[in-house]
Amino acid sequence: MKALQTFLWFDGNAEEAVDFWCSVFKGAKKGAVHHYADSFPDAKWRGKVITASFTLRGQEVVALNAGPNFKFTPAVSFMVLCATQQEIDEYWAKLTDGGSTMACGWLTDKYGVTWQITPEKLDAMINDPDKAKAERAMKAMMGMVKLDIAELERAWSGK
Repeated sequence: MKALQTFLWFDGNAEEAVDFWCSVFKGAKKGAVHHYADSFPDAKWRGKVITASFTLRGQEVVALNAGPNFKFTPAVSFMVLCATQQEIDEYWAKLTDGGSTMACGWLTDKYGVTWQITPEKLDAMINDPDKAKAERAMKAMMGMVKLDIAELERAWSGK
């Protein structure tokens, strides 16, 4: 086990979410699936999935079925760095199906998990030492829902 591991809390649909994300991300791998023991004190969980692990883009994550006590919020999100607009468009389409969108490339999928679908170049643009370029890129990003690399580059370059 790694020294730092991400756990996501679900109310019974952890394996379903894992299967969905593994279908969305190329190269994703589903790992071990464990079940609550028949001796577990709460009978409604006996035999059901307790954890399902998976790896997305090298990041190991465990989905945990533990009840309705906690829900996801955008306060914690996964950032997906994308090299091309096609990649942004594909992730956006798949992850927003049944979910909702927010500003600046953020979305919440049908499981309530928030994602940032972001061009790899964005950090360099909005942190450019040329303050005018950085401000133009930031202003353009702030006006977008799904990020558009070509529009960000036009704003950043001043064209």
